[in-house]
Amino acid sequence: MTANESAVGEADWRRAIDLIRAAGTLALACHVSPDGDALGSMLGLGLALARTGRKVVASFGDRVFAVPRLLRFLPGQHLLVEPSAYPAEPDLMISFDASTMERLGLLAPHAGKAGELVVIDHHVSNTRFGTVHLVDPSAASTTMVVEELIRGLGLPIDRDVATCLYAGLVTDTGSFRHSITTPAAHAMAGRLLATGLRPEEIARELWDRSPFAYLRVLGTALGRATLEPDAAGGLGLVWTYVSRADRAAEGLPYDEVEGMIDVVRRVDEAEIAVVLKEDDEGGWNVSTRSKGAVDVARACAALGGGGHTRAGGFSSALSVTDTMAALRPLLTPTPPP
Repeated sequence: MTANESAVGEADWRRAIDLIRAAGTLALACHVSPDGDALGSMLGLGLALARTGRKVVASFGDRVFAVPRLLRFLPGQHLLVEPSAYPAEPDLMISFDASTMERLGLLAPHAGKAGELVVIDHHVSNTRFGTVHLVDPSAASTTMVVEELIRGLGLPIDRDVATCLYAGLVTDTGSFRHSITTPAAHAMAGRLLATGLRPEEIARELWDRSPFAYLRVLGTALGRATLEPDAAGGLGLVWTYVSRADRAAEGLPYDEVEGMIDVVRRVDEAEIAVVLKEDDEGGWNVSTRSKGAVDVARACAALGGGGHTRAGGFSSALSVTDTMAALRPLLTPTPPP
């Protein structure tokens, strides 16, 4: 993908590049509970900029500030600071993979006070909350937009930068299995592989490791899974939840349950899969998946979240029962064109 092929306007590309080149300190932020695309895109650009001697600070706005275990292999984590150490009113702030300002959590007020806010994202539900927008819904991952930005800045992509970008690319495409996978995504993967990164090592860290406690908690969650054949306009819904009590019983950290949705979504009888995950403070983070007939991004956006047609999420302070009661009527089939 090149800037000319991107859905981002040329004026936005030029403005973003000019702002980054002129900035003294670059304040980077990705969405709360970062996944591979959020953290990979932020650290990838952060490393590329830091290699030039620029001052870079990066963070995410979780109250409990910790990089998820499965992402601790990513290079560039020396750039991370806790939200309390983040610039209060940055001259230039860049957000990654956040479709709304609220998704920045504790860093949302900082974004509101930034002199310039460059929003980098690929979610169709992005609300354009910045002053400059590099938002490309046709991109398979936010890291695809970041790679184009790095090349536009004339900066090299070494193995460490490539590792961050590749992690985001493969997580959001499901190892190139999801429908958002494009020829441009494969072309980018080829460029990144040419740096010498080890895809088998990245795959092992992302998908082929888990503590034994995860199996125990997964078993509990699957044991309470509910199938509703008549939901989603008769297309079917399967859902379950993981409470903090479930995790505490096995000593399992919250970030270890992130991939549980990929097990639940395999059910043949359901178009939609939902997993509710209670965090350590008692709030619920809801992951949704669709096989294509229901736009879950639209449903999640109505509840304060966002995402893609086939993958979305939102946060809820309600009970499991009330959260599902709010979500269920929003899961309606997408009308034919």
